Amino acid sequence: MLTAAIITGLGLGSMYALLALGFHITYIVSKTVNFSQGSAMMLGAVLAYSFCITWGMPYWGAFCVTLLLSALYGLAIERFLVRPFANKGSDAWLMATVAGGILIDNAVLFTFGKEPRQFSNEFATTSVDLFGSGVYALQVMIPVVGVIIALLLAMLVRRTRLGKVLLACVQNPDSARLMGINVSRVVAVSFAMSTVLAAIAGILIAPLFAVHSDMGTLFGLKAFAVAILGGITSASGVFSAGLIFGLAEAIVTVYFGSAFTQIITFSLVILALAVKPNGLFVKGQEVKV
Repeated sequence: MLTAAIITGLGLGSMYALLALGFHITYIVSKTVNFSQGSAMMLGAVLAYSFCITWGMPYWGAFCVTLLLSALYGLAIERFLVRPFANKGSDAWLMATVAGGILIDNAVLFTFGKEPRQFSNEFATTSVDLFGSGVYALQVMIPVVGVIIALLLAMLVRRTRLGKVLLACVQNPDSARLMGINVSRVVAVSFAMSTVLAAIAGILIAPLFAVHSDMGTLFGLKAFAVAILGGITSASGVFSAGLIFGLAEAIVTVYFGSAFTQIITFSLVILALAVKPNGLFVKGQEVKV
């Protein structure tokens, strides 16, 4: 039972971590976040289901198109819901992104329908034996894929030109502009990366959960809690916090029941932040006076 809970928790934690990394990317580049991140996850799951099941596209082709459309969604969020307010020094982008997520949720509700649909595939139905416990192959794949994506993201930031441009904008946006870097474009790219990560999480988790228009709401809220818990400025901290949150949620569900899952896990988050306000994996900054 404990082994199955750990496998489930790592899968959930990897999904939360991918969503939270989206918050991390946009925050370090622009000091803004996309509060419709949960809707981006839902949109990825719905688009993948529609392309694969409704229109019969091959899985890999459907996933590629889904990620492309998700990136365009992220660009639209930045261009129309964040940039106009951020350029004026207003924090109204916060409410605008929330409203954008609600708009997308309702658009999917009226087009996709309100009935939950099962997005099954061979990985979600094939059982494997792991340390004496039977788990679905997809439950094993999700944390592996999550770690691979996190490592690829770290390599992108540290070893590519795009990564160097991102770091330049993070460290000093004004100097980056003087060096000829289009900071607005970099911010837009960060939002596209954010929604792509959310879509990947949606695609991975969809076969284990019913696909519907409201599926991203609670996941997005938990992912933001994970981002704060890990220290939103630390990519490794955010990913580690995602795994911890997922494991805690799965273990609480197994031993206390699903009725106590949200109560106990969010109480633990509040307690952790009371002890470490900057996040579990971020050191407090010294203030010189």
